[in-house]
Amino acid sequence: MTGTETKRRADAERSIAAILDAASTCFIEEPQASMAAIARAAGVGRVTLYAHFPSRDVLLEAVLDRTIAKAGEVMRQAVPDEGPAAEAFRRLLRSAWHELDQHRQLFDLAQRELGSVRLRERHREVVDHVEGLLERGRREGVFRTDLPLSWLVTTVYSLLHAAAEDVNAGQLRADEAPGVLEATLLPALAP
Repeated sequence: MTGTETKRRADAERSIAAILDAASTCFIEEPQASMAAIARAAGVGRVTLYAHFPSRDVLLEAVLDRTIAKAGEVMRQAVPDEGPAAEAFRRLLRSAWHELDQHRQLFDLAQRELGSVRLRERHREVVDHVEGLLERGRREGVFRTDLPLSWLVTTVYSLLHAAAEDVNAGQLRADEAPGVLEATLLPALAP
């Protein structure tokens, strides 16, 4: 690769990062932000924006993918494979909530614009952490085995997002959500 190609590639990477940062902020602060507003916030032209992200949906998916990847890393740092399963589940739940709380407006927007099926597909890595932990808890005898594992995963996923919706609607305080989730989910998962 020549020096000019390297510089162009580095410029493109900086533009992409600036666009994703700006889009994340714009989508949270003004969910209906236009591509022109996002380009302005990123400090790039609309041609540059559209060269990297040909539509608003593509941009929203890219922001969502980056956010979910970060959530997956946060969940890995909660070390769901260490300690008793119920204790690990509490750590994982609190880590997942902390991350979701920071981005709940973005997930609300994604739910509305991308739909629940596309949104759930993008959560595969995060869902895998929950599924693995629930499987381990079943082997340890602390999580129920009378219901399909997929249903237990859906229950956890759905209640996390329901808590975010309630916080967005002012029906639940964000600082109360982890305790409410724990108090709801642990008994629901118990054998």
